[in-house]
Amino acid sequence: MANTDQSKKRARQSEARYAVNKARRSRIRTFLRKVEEAIASGDQAAAAAALKAAQPELARGVTKGVLHKNTVARKMSRLSARVKTTGATA
Repeated sequence: MANTDQSKKRARQSEARYAVNKARRSRIRTFLRKVEEAIASGDQAAAAAALKAAQPELARGVTKGVLHKNTVARKMSRLSARVKTTGATA
């Protein structure tokens, strides 16, 4: 338990940051899920549109410190490759 005023304030700040970051992560996961569902449906146009909508959310996650930049780069690369092959297989 926090004892000093400073440690109490830091605990409050930590809780507030946790809530904001949790909401951001959830929002990012929702966008990624929409891309995955569009890929699974086989509709390349919908998948490309979902990917285009997800890109700024992922980038924002990096700038806000929720995700590491290499993690986002890897996810974007793999998703875009899968979106490209979606039209070829369908």
